[in-house]
Amino acid sequence: MVDNAEKLREKLEEQNEVSGPVFKIKNDPRITRVGKWLRRISMDELPQLINVLKGEMSLVGPRPLPIRDYEGFHHNWHRRRFSIRPGITCLWQVNGRSNTPFEKWMELDVQYIDNWSLWLDLKILAKTIPAVIRGSGAT
Repeated sequence: MVDNAEKLREKLEEQNEVSGPVFKIKNDPRITRVGKWLRRISMDELPQLINVLKGEMSLVGPRPLPIRDYEGFHHNWHRRRFSIRPGITCLWQVNGRSNTPFEKWMELDVQYIDNWSLWLDLKILAKTIPAVIRGSGAT
């Protein structure tokens, strides 16, 4: 991220390309060239492995969000995604990532919570590698 990224975000708010309380835009000017490359190949997620080792995150689970995005979740069924540990990968990540509309993203998170099993986690982990290689929906 560039210096003053949070202040710049406020100016870019009207360009948000995602419905719902989450902020995402393609070609985000707050992200450096190196940062764009790291995001495209999902290397920006590697530091979260430390969080997994510390027990703060899981390998699979709803993606963590900044607190400012969390505050925009007004429906209880949206907030269910915060009832379990966040993960490095999830159904949303293997089903289009940023190309997935907000409501579908929330549905996938709730579907994961309602249908959790070790087998589901293994299937999501197996689908994550091809999704990362393709870079589908990565911004």
